[in-house]
Amino acid sequence: MKYTAYPKDEQLEEVAKALIQSHPCLLEKGTRGGYCGWKHYLKIKMMNFRSKLSRAGHPEVAVNSLKNKRKGQEKPAANIKKPRKAEVNFCPNIPRGETRESMEAERVALLTELKKKKQNEAEIKKMMQHTFSIRRQEVLQEPAIPEFRDRWPALFDVSEINLEFMRLTTVPLTSKFLGELDRQTDNLIKVFNAKGGVAGRKITAIMAQMDNA
Repeated sequence: MKYTAYPKDEQLEEVAKALIQSHPCLLEKGTRGGYCGWKHYLKIKMMNFRSKLSRAGHPEVAVNSLKNKRKGQEKPAANIKKPRKAEVNFCPNIPRGETRESMEAERVALLTELKKKKQNEAEIKKMMQHTFSIRRQEVLQEPAIPEFRDRWPALFDVSEINLEFMRLTTVPLTSKFLGELDRQTDNLIKVFNAKGGVAGRKITAIMAQMDNA
């Protein structure tokens, strides 16, 4: 649970294997590898632990409870939402001392601030930071984009997109993107040079201008 609430099959196998290596007396004779039963036990143990976390309201697990499933997906294994690589704050808790009602009130106050002719940018950033948890939980429910944009218009500003990415991954978006772009430049040039047709001719003309610059 320290690393993930939803371990993969190979992760469970790695832990079960490490268990019998540390404690040879637990080796299961007559089974492939000697740890199949322990692997199954660990899987059941994690399922039971997730059930307890869900009942306690742990957001990362509660988001996958049956009551939060979409219509037609009322099965435990359907559309499981779990962190992707680099998603450090996948489904954060609401700040201590706050409730969904107080978070909703702050969202409304944020909308009011955005409607002002002279906006307080520092206050908007502060409110966006404070409401990140409830906004993130909304995102995981996969709302319709127009509806979500009406609820959180500030998020669709370039500066806030960068800040939201930082909140989610703790990595700056712009520098990360430009760094990856530099790393892939040679491969992109190969793709551009191999492009044919009208698009290829346009790309060739642009590349020629870049070479002459």
